[in-house]
Amino acid sequence: MEETAVMEAKATLRYSRISARKVKIVADLIRGKNVDEALAIVKFTPKASSSIIEKLLKSAIANAENNHGMKHENLYVAEIFANQGPTLKRIRPAAKGSAVRIRKRTSHITIVLRDDK
Repeated sequence: MEETAVMEAKATLRYSRISARKVKIVADLIRGKNVDEALAIVKFTPKASSSIIEKLLKSAIANAENNHGMKHENLYVAEIFANQGPTLKRIRPAAKGSAVRIRKRTSHITIVLRDDK
């Protein structure tokens, strides 16, 4: 039984100022797709996280080509996930002298590309 080493490249964005829930919508669209197809999907998806994921996907492709010597044509999105980061808590004045807490959520986004040979 021979185990072949699977080449993978990774890019991570930490403390992105968008909630993980919004990122997961676009992440589910491109999981398992070829990188060219994934870039096209992200480019034409009208969501807030599309531009963030597009930039991160391009970074992962550059990491694969430059650091690991992988071919652009063979890459696919093996894993993409968004985890919740720390929440920034702010206060907004409300009626009758009270205050309302505003939660500004952050997320950590990770993309893993693999070579399908």
